[in-house]
Amino acid sequence: MIAARAFADRDYAVFGLARSGRATVAALLAGGARVMAWDENEAAREALKSSLSRSDGEGDQPKAGGGASSAESPSTALRAVPLPTSFARGEDRLRIADPLVTALRGFAGIVVSPGVPLNRHPIAARGREAGVPVIGDIELFAEARAELPPHKVVGITGTNGKSTTTALIHHILKTAGVPAALGGNIGLPILAQDPLPEGGVYVLELSSFQIDLTRTLDCDVSVLLNLSPDHLDRYDGMEDYAAAKARLFAMQSPGHAAVIATEDDYTRAIAGQVEGRRILVSSAQVKDQSQWPALQGPHNAQNVAAAVAAARELGVDDAAIARGLATYPGLPHRMERVAERGGVLFVNDSKATNPTSTAPALAAFPAVRWILGGLAKSDDLDACAPYFDRVRAAYTIGEAGPMFARLLRGRVGGVEECGTLDAAVRRAAGAAEAGETVLLSPACASFDQFRDYEARGAAFRAAVESLG
Repeated sequence: MIAARAFADRDYAVFGLARSGRATVAALLAGGARVMAWDENEAAREALKSSLSRSDGEGDQPKAGGGASSAESPSTALRAVPLPTSFARGEDRLRIADPLVTALRGFAGIVVSPGVPLNRHPIAARGREAGVPVIGDIELFAEARAELPPHKVVGITGTNGKSTTTALIHHILKTAGVPAALGGNIGLPILAQDPLPEGGVYVLELSSFQIDLTRTLDCDVSVLLNLSPDHLDRYDGMEDYAAAKARLFAMQSPGHAAVIATEDDYTRAIAGQVEGRRILVSSAQVKDQSQWPALQGPHNAQNVAAAVAAARELGVDDAAIARGLATYPGLPHRMERVAERGGVLFVNDSKATNPTSTAPALAAFPAVRWILGGLAKSDDLDACAPYFDRVRAAYTIGEAGPMFARLLRGRVGGVEECGTLDAAVRRAAGAAEAGETVLLSPACASFDQFRDYEARGAAFRAAVESLG
């Protein structure tokens, strides 16, 4: 794990004990810090306490692969990141206490999960009152960088395409033989990973929430893909949301590279404000995607343009980039082909959690039976409207189901309010004809019915498999 001497003999509060919180506790203790840990979920607190009673060397081992969300259940999250071997001996440096009601004067930081809504959660005011910065695990990584072998960091943000572009850059680097680690908003928490050898590259997907909690991350290459309405329950409008994304560039040294896809008004405005070295890209620069099976569609043209520019900045030659593009396998839950039955294709696009992210999926197939709904991030489907003529029928689920049904009636081939994902899969599959696609692309968050988008995608797969 990444544990730094910079943490030694300092006090930290860790608020939230899912994946990133668990990794943070472990890294801080391994670095010699004193830690106050807390989670509003009692099961998470009890699981951490039980870890203290284990003898050295009996901690949980990390699961292969990673990729789980920070919103997973506490018991699963706690099993996913190991405690240091010396954890039991660090018991005197760890206490379970709520920072909302415990003295914090002199603490070096309150480390919170990105999922904590700082605009309305009392932990933010608590930090201000105590004069203690509220930070995230990415900030701790930034503070530990001076003690790591010489390396580079690339940070990728934007509304849509972050995960694909991050995974693509990581894949290109690995294909080129460059030591690379994948982290941030994807894969294992970065603090839980072993430090890279000299010359390695840390590839970080960064949400606006993670950037909000970061003060000193100086990326060698920062990437901004696009901006559209998202997370507006956390921000005071689009300008505030865009400003959060722009902070990634404000933290950069002047000589470092800013790769920006200038295809919307917000990214163009941010590009105009960046004082460092700018590399402007667009999907129009990508002329032929036919050789890249997992990178089809106009949205992936933008992802490719940004990934290629970043890889070149990191020293990868064009031949290695071409190999990486051709062999990139794609991401689970993003335009994932689950099965084909009787000429009907079933596609899991559960990661599409807003209408702008869903639109490219609708554009990719000529005849769609569209499953959508969940916890809405907006009250319209305007971004999807250009592709309504492809929708043979829509099957709505979740909290947003009735609203989306009202929006779609008379505009697509038909609408059925199904309520649950299982019911939607059964009805869509029963009506689908050869040549059509049953597409889960919800245009919504999942938290009304599922733990996270991954659980929703897994449920879709299971429902398809149960069709027989």
